[in-house]
Amino acid sequence: MISGFQKFLLRGNLIDLAVGVLIGAAFGKVVDTFTKGVIMPIIGIFGSVPNFDNLKFSVNGSEFLYGQFLTALISFLITATVIYFFVITPFNRLMERFKREEKPAVAEPSNEEKLLAEIRDELRRRP
Repeated sequence: MISGFQKFLLRGNLIDLAVGVLIGAAFGKVVDTFTKGVIMPIIGIFGSVPNFDNLKFSVNGSEFLYGQFLTALISFLITATVIYFFVITPFNRLMERFKREEKPAVAEPSNEEKLLAEIRDELRRRP
């Protein structure tokens, strides 16, 4: 039972997943800082930084804070846009460039193909 647990912990996929989560969290902080420190001020130049946190309505004493949801939604959309244009698009272009530079290796013909080619060549030589 313990050996199975040990095998589970030492599997490569688990380590890869842990590293991916940690890198993803760190990358998320970088993107969030970039969005708040660079993109939001640019938006503020053309209007004001979108902040709807104070929007709410009440029903029978219960407050519905829909403004916080709107602010989080707009922040998510801006973050997704930044990730797409500054990470995904350049990465895809880079990968396309590497794919174009790689020349596919010419596959060695199988023994059957070699024999068929020899038969074809021999038939062509005959009058």
